[in-house]
Parts: sequence; C-alpha cells; structure tokens
Amino acid sequence: MTETVSPQRFDAIAALEAPIRTKPSNYPEPFFSRMAGRTKRPLGDLFGLTNFGVNLTTLAPGAVSALFHRHSRQDEFVFIVEGTPTLVTESGETLMAPGMVAGFAAGGTAHHLHNRTDRPATYLEIGDRTPGDEVSYPQDDLMAVWTEGRWVFTRKDGTPYQAP
Repeated sequence: MTETVSPQRFDAIAALEAPIRTKPSNYPEPFFSRMAGRTKRPLGDLFGLTNFGVNLTTLAPGAVSALFHRHSRQDEFVFIVEGTPTLVTESGETLMAPGMVAGFAAGGTAHHLHNRTDRPATYLEIGDRTPGDEVSYPQDDLMAVWTEGRWVFTRKDGTPYQAP
C-alpha cells in the first residue's frame, strides 16, 4: 500500500476497471521477484485518499500477498472476494474463502496470504498510512521504514538495499 498514483477524482468506478499498479513490488531484490503473480489495483489512490490505502489484489496460483511481515504502527484488514488463499500467521494457517475477513493490529502477529490453489484469489486489503511505520520480516533479512511517503529497506543490521 505504498505506491500512490495521481488522483483522477472519480466519484465511482468498477473495481476491476481500475488500473493495475505499474510497479509490482517495492521490495528490493532478492525479494522483488518473489512477488511474481501478485497484481494490485490501488483503489484508494484513485480517489485521493491519503489516510489509508485500499487495494484490490489478485494472487495467481502459487503467489503470495507479501513477505511474511508485521507492521509497528499500521493496522491491516483483508476481505476475501474470490478464491481460497491460505492465511499464514505465527499461530498457524487458515484456509480463507469468499466473504471471510482477517485483521492485523499494529505490532500484532506476522502474516501473509499464500494462494496454494490452481485458481486466482482476489481480496481487498486496507491499511492505514501512519507516519514512522516500520515493518519487520521474521523469515527474511529485511526491515522497512515508511519515510517521507516511501519505504526505505535495509538488512536487519541496517545495511541498505538498493531499490528495484
């Protein structure tokens, strides 16, 4: 939920007609390529929303929503629209289905969705844009800080990664 596009000031739009985000991921390599198969339609940006982001995200078979992560200040919420992705958290796995929801309070459990099926899975993801948010990635040598409207990525020892 980091990339913003110039607001086109729509009053309403069919979600599937919204443009797909041109940059598939903000992660640096070697993590960037792990987001293959994920497409995001940044719906909130179309309306000039700045306090929170809303994406309609589709995962191809085998794709993941993000690296396994947790936010320090951002709350996140997902609503499954289509398909049956698996929600993976520190406490286990839950097979999700259309109409199911999940929420992640700032500082809570690490999580991501993994589409282990042979069909696409689509969900709405909603998250706030609290300044100073930091993201930790328990399974990867990566940390991120939301600074001046963009994510800055480093290794856990503070060494910077180059942006993709």
